[in-house]
Amino acid sequence: MDLWTDSPRARSDSMSSSASQGSRSKTVLRQRLSQLMTCIEDLSSDDEASEEVSRTLDEAFQLCGRFIPCDTFRLHMVTWNVATAEPPEDVTSLLQLDVQPPTDLYVIGLQEVNATPVRFISDLIVEDSWSHVFMDTLAPRGFVKVTSVRMQGLLLLVFAKQVHLPYIRNIRTTYTRTGIYGYWGNKGGVSVRFSFYGHLVCFLNCHLAAHMNYALQRVDEFEHILETQDFDIEDAPQIRDHKVVFCFGDLNFRIADHGLHFLRSSINSGRLNLLWDKDQLIMMRKKEPFLQEFEEGPLNFKPTYKFDRNSDTYDTSGKKRKPAWTDRILWRIKPKSLPSEGDDDEKASTSTDDGQDECPILVTQDKYTSDMSYGVSDHKPVIATFSVELKKGFDTALVHVSPVGVWSADQDALLTYTVQEDFMSSTWDWIGLYKVGFKSATDYETFVWVREGELPETNEVIQISVDKDEIPLLGGQYVLGYYSTNMQSIIGLSSSFQILESKRAVMEGLVPEDVNGLNK
Repeated sequence: MDLWTDSPRARSDSMSSSASQGSRSKTVLRQRLSQLMTCIEDLSSDDEASEEVSRTLDEAFQLCGRFIPCDTFRLHMVTWNVATAEPPEDVTSLLQLDVQPPTDLYVIGLQEVNATPVRFISDLIVEDSWSHVFMDTLAPRGFVKVTSVRMQGLLLLVFAKQVHLPYIRNIRTTYTRTGIYGYWGNKGGVSVRFSFYGHLVCFLNCHLAAHMNYALQRVDEFEHILETQDFDIEDAPQIRDHKVVFCFGDLNFRIADHGLHFLRSSINSGRLNLLWDKDQLIMMRKKEPFLQEFEEGPLNFKPTYKFDRNSDTYDTSGKKRKPAWTDRILWRIKPKSLPSEGDDDEKASTSTDDGQDECPILVTQDKYTSDMSYGVSDHKPVIATFSVELKKGFDTALVHVSPVGVWSADQDALLTYTVQEDFMSSTWDWIGLYKVGFKSATDYETFVWVREGELPETNEVIQISVDKDEIPLLGGQYVLGYYSTNMQSIIGLSSSFQILESKRAVMEGLVPEDVNGLNK
């Protein structure tokens, strides 16, 4: 949909107009039946009416027969220019943790994370403070950091429910500098791509050139990033090769022409629609074909820049920056073919291919808003939530991994793994032991390498021993995860299992000794 339409939910899909699913099929079916009634009323020739009625009914029944069962996943996205500030103690409002239905994926893009030389180097050694606060908040709720990428102040984080990890594959990250003629990374874009249940998705977090008069430069930078980023992978080497792309960040587009008084009075009176026609991004979308491929929900929230810190008051400094919607979230569905000239029936984000997509995908924006409660920055964070309906390309993990027998630190333990489908395995793959509630693939208690010297055959059961000295002394719930170095992801997870408290833990005083049911 166009940004300036006043619809609470924006929808787009990768299916052709004759091969849809779910609610979209029903909508198009109603349109076809409406056309049928129009044909009956308008056509004077019985032969013409009969032929048109027959054709319209055929299309309607084909739509009914092409319904494809699908699953719905919830995506929660955040973009926030944090202006070098440290994170707030509580980010639960930002993440809307208790929303129903629950979220499956969190994608968080930050700009202007503190990147002074000393701080940046320390963040390379250990996780930065923003990553820590999000991991500490999400891990207890079963979310694991899938990956992250950072370029100076730009940071992109992806989290997924643990159950989805084996179906997130072929993860790649990259970045593009656009500051100081491409030599400096204070501006540019960082991106993550992966396959999600067989669907290729990409997330691009941008920070584009600032100031009112640089709208054309922002467009050029955006297009440059889209055209030049390369993930060095065959299935979708560039951003726009992916089935779904989300572009977001501090895009820095301003509101042109209007004076400061008119801007503030329009905002204070809730007449935000008076400002849309002069929003530079909306204006550029009308001119630039590549921007017309992207969609955005209506701007029904206050401009998110520039505020006095720790307040809801727009800039009162000497500069008195004009309020602007600098922080945006856009998305694009890959067209199956370019629309023919003069064809306005289908938007660019909807496939116009006549063949049926074997794995269609439907993206619906459920919410597009800002969170005014956070004041650590001169920007307010922007939030978008999406429902992503898709038919899973696969639902079997590549590797089955399982503990064998009882596990405790009193004896060596055994595990087995089995490759269930052929993939590019490596002797550098490893199997990690994770405590339930782990934060990332590297947040393991211990790990073992897969079998050396010989790659596994499909369905071959391979047994690996784990040294007792590597097993946690204290009991608890754990899972095993097979990590693929080529796919850069966990591609197999065991069910959770209990590790028993060891006798050594009692001897070393880590737990009280239990005698006749009483702790000593």
